[in-house]
Amino acid sequence: MPNTSHGLPATLWLWAGQAIYRGPSLRLDAHSTAVDCLAVGIDAPFTLAADGRVRTARSALVPPRRVHRVVTEGDHMMFCYLDPGSPAARACRARMTQWDNDFGLHHVSENALATAAGSARPEPGSLAGLAGAAPVAPLDERIVEALADLHAHPAAAFTAARFAAAAHLSESRFLHLFAAQAGTSFRRYRLWVRMLAVGRAIAGGANLTMASTDAGFASPSHFSDTFRTLFGLSASDLLATGVQVVVLDLAEGIESRQGTC
Repeated sequence: MPNTSHGLPATLWLWAGQAIYRGPSLRLDAHSTAVDCLAVGIDAPFTLAADGRVRTARSALVPPRRVHRVVTEGDHMMFCYLDPGSPAARACRARMTQWDNDFGLHHVSENALATAAGSARPEPGSLAGLAGAAPVAPLDERIVEALADLHAHPAAAFTAARFAAAAHLSESRFLHLFAAQAGTSFRRYRLWVRMLAVGRAIAGGANLTMASTDAGFASPSHFSDTFRTLFGLSASDLLATGVQVVVLDLAEGIESRQGTC
């Protein structure tokens, strides 16, 4: 059992297509998200209320767009957000040992996840690996260039057609290749890149209004709506907890994925 007697600081780690929150239970009202969410009770089980039923578990995988509420018995939780259709999301689903009306229960590594998340200095890569990280194939150089451009210019209105032309591919072929390599669609990857840009700016001391505008969101309300859709609460409410935001998927790290397997 992890030692949580002194409380665990709230941290949000962000990648493109994935995020992990570890910290005090957020006590969220009933909500839904646009992504898969793996919930893990760090120091105690919790109840998952959905579809008029209540399930008790130490870990549960909530599918997108399903209204639910997590009622915690302990003080600390981990929430791992995974873009649907990504290799990591598929791997996470494969590690749930029980299913109830599309809700996955009892992750095969839930005890290890709770212990790792409850440590004083959790390693986000290890948490992601336990949750369901899948092997990453070497990236096509054309996709590497597209990813680098998206990360370098998050606010730019780059289109798939632009990258397809540069890669000498039809737009449909480029979109298929992009999704296969990046783990999610071009449109959703661009959204995650903008969210990462906001996270970096917040970590650097910027306010939400400036950070969201500079990242390419049409307005602060557009960013707020997008954040709530992804994570089930507003960015301002999350920041009010004193959460530390850590962005791990740096643009200059894209090329380092080459050869990883």
